[in-house]
Amino acid sequence: MRIVPILCAGLLVQAAAGQNAAANAESALREGTLAQEHGDLKTAIADFQRALTLKPDLIEARANLGAALAAAGQMDAAIEEDSHVLELAPQNDAVRMNLAMAHYRTGNWNQARVEFEKLHAAHPSDLNTAILLGYTYNKLDRQAEAAALLAPLEPGHEDDYQFEYVYAYALIASGKPDQGLPRMEKLARTKNSAEAWLLAGSARFYRGEMKIALEDLNAAVDLNPKLPGLYTMAGQARYGRGDVDGAVRAFEGALAEDPKDFMANLYLGTIRLNQRDLEDAGPLLELALQLRPNWPLARLEIAKLNDLKGHLAEAVAILEDLEKTDPGWLEPHVELANVYYKLKRSADGDRERNTIREIEAKQQQQPSRDN
Repeated sequence: MRIVPILCAGLLVQAAAGQNAAANAESALREGTLAQEHGDLKTAIADFQRALTLKPDLIEARANLGAALAAAGQMDAAIEEDSHVLELAPQNDAVRMNLAMAHYRTGNWNQARVEFEKLHAAHPSDLNTAILLGYTYNKLDRQAEAAALLAPLEPGHEDDYQFEYVYAYALIASGKPDQGLPRMEKLARTKNSAEAWLLAGSARFYRGEMKIALEDLNAAVDLNPKLPGLYTMAGQARYGRGDVDGAVRAFEGALAEDPKDFMANLYLGTIRLNQRDLEDAGPLLELALQLRPNWPLARLEIAKLNDLKGHLAEAVAILEDLEKTDPGWLEPHVELANVYYKLKRSADGDRERNTIREIEAKQQQQPSRDN
């Protein structure tokens, strides 16, 4: 008969301990939330972890811990916590958004896509989710899907910078530049966006529209000359328009920011080579080739450098390989003909000249897009 009171007392002690642990967990949660609101992430993380030690199923503490870890840059730990929360509460959209953003920030584009797609399916009219999913599709080179996703949402959001930027980019990159470029250039003008001018100028450059490309890129330079990649692209456009001095200044600016900028080394090396400045051209072109050993234009310029240095056998080997790889590319044939004649290989030189005439005849039938 005495056993029953002893057992009851034990159960009461356990219940009291459980209630005390729960109360302490809630207290730690409140303290962590307050620290998080004041930007004290270290204290917040410690408090949330203490709350979970006392009460592992306290979802709010785990969700807040994931957010605090992400804010502190501890993305892998944040992803682990957010994933745990969603196992317990799969309908928690706020945590799913945090998880998607953590994947996005770490470059896990496909994992981010999965989470953003779930959010978009649940809230198809939510603009922010659609924009983030569009960005993710663009990162995955699925621009056509991004464009299709965003097209129905554009009416009424034409002035939204983030929406128009990701939509215009998707249109340009998915083969619809006639629709995307006007949007991107309008965005650049209305928002004074160097990034938008750079993207539009780059697209114009690769379409061969050098005049407009240069106008767009110069506008970007005026707004933000420190924008990564801008000086390099502006240099290419200036070079394409025949402004060699302007191109040199741009490429030198690019190399001041990043000495291993491939295109800046290649183009500046090419300019110096054309000026017969072999001393300056050599290191630039050699670094470009080191950065991208199989890049055809870098190999062509190295072949030209070898030719001018009298290393004719090395030049021939490169040029013959380029000719085999791309028979319709004019310049290797021109250079190879010159080197063959220097080597007294007249028959080979004559053959190359005939090939040059055939390629030039075909090129004359193709209209230029430069305006």
